[in-house]
Amino acid sequence: MLRVRKSAVGWAVALALTAAGLTPASPAVARPQPAPTIDWRPCAADTSAECGTLSLPVDWNRPRGERFDLSLARRVADPATREGALVFGPGGPGDSGVDRVVNGSSRFSADLRARFDIVSFDPRGTGGSHPVVCARNLLARQPQLIADQAQFDAVLANNTLLRTDCRARTGALYDHVDTTSAARDLDAVRAALGERQLTFHGSSYGTLLGQRYAELYPDRVRAMVLEATMDHSVGTRAFLDSQAVTAEGAFDEFLAWCARSADCVLHGRDFRAIWAGLHARAERGSLTDPDQAGAALAPFELSRLAHKKLYDTWRWPALAEWIVRLEGTATTPSASALADEAVAPYPFAVFCQDWSLPVRDYREYVGHLRRAARLAPDLRYPPALFALVTCLGTPTPVANPQHRLRVHTDVPLLLAATVHDPATGYDWARNVARQLGRHGAVLTYQGWGHGSYSSSPCVQRAVDSYLIGQVVPARGASCPAVEPEV
Repeated sequence: MLRVRKSAVGWAVALALTAAGLTPASPAVARPQPAPTIDWRPCAADTSAECGTLSLPVDWNRPRGERFDLSLARRVADPATREGALVFGPGGPGDSGVDRVVNGSSRFSADLRARFDIVSFDPRGTGGSHPVVCARNLLARQPQLIADQAQFDAVLANNTLLRTDCRARTGALYDHVDTTSAARDLDAVRAALGERQLTFHGSSYGTLLGQRYAELYPDRVRAMVLEATMDHSVGTRAFLDSQAVTAEGAFDEFLAWCARSADCVLHGRDFRAIWAGLHARAERGSLTDPDQAGAALAPFELSRLAHKKLYDTWRWPALAEWIVRLEGTATTPSASALADEAVAPYPFAVFCQDWSLPVRDYREYVGHLRRAARLAPDLRYPPALFALVTCLGTPTPVANPQHRLRVHTDVPLLLAATVHDPATGYDWARNVARQLGRHGAVLTYQGWGHGSYSSSPCVQRAVDSYLIGQVVPARGASCPAVEPEV
């Protein structure tokens, strides 16, 4: 184990430069910038947590221009043992960090909660932080899959209308929900918390935020955990292929568990034959969702729902039971009703400002479909396919395009990577580690699930040691798999 020496940068310098990106004009007129402040008050949903807002620029290139309120929450550590603040970067995109703190801060160990205030936020454009909103009918027109060139052209046209509508309803923030802007928000949060350097734990899409922050502010990183790491360097084909292989591998692991475990209700049956039959019914339009009052279950949605249930191993028994219930559905599918509201939040908008995934025409698109089906014959429609549809026609260059990481932090970033992660594949973590070089370290969990801190006591101990004492796991460090609990 390697213990990293703490930076010797003084508090006085940090306090003088509290606002992100602000420096004195010259030594002769230098004045300490006032720190941004958060007015903490008891949260309405749970008064044992504190909620607040932080006023930030909509466009960080115009810091004196229009502003919005970033919504935050925290749980304060015991003053007798407190060492600082730990900021959690939520996933999604679109997950609520405020909700995580108010209702789910127990994901962190008691030791971490005793030493650090647990702080998180709703990223700009989501939740309570000036959410992107759009016309519900335009969102409803986005197909899960594209059937032909005519529909491809219709999606292009609808996406243009959708972008115009979202911008009109949301305001200027719509054009600034990218992760580079969010990283500047994160540094403002650090300053407002009075932290000289950032202690950060990002999960899934939140790892993109951590990576970007480390690129922009390498000297302000005290410790950074990236759990279930995304690789923001891949293009359209590599993005889809890696997602397909990752999803199929996780499904294979679920089937292997069902074959060896009597706790699986499909134990001893030909699972793949059952699943193929369900897919065939979905293709014919005769499969209904037992959890949605007989709503039709399309092929993409069948794959998506099954994939989502692979995220946590404790859901595996329920996934098997769901498949049994799908077998028994025999009602005629009914049309799903739209909600009455005219507008709906659209937290996925950030994705199209972070990723450039161009597809020229339907011929290229169907080539991606066929290749995904070869790579993932069971989960043949990886969720990433919907990202292509949603972002089709997005003007380029996007605000935060894919690129190889350029990180030069004093402390290595810790990548907590799961070998059988269904969403952010182990190959992504290894590729990010190669880009980081000596500025990164990998902790491998040999088990299953999207993330590992909450499911592996071994991972939790290693992550806590890193966050608390900056102890970096040895090269090749690994934690054994924990069998799914029933």
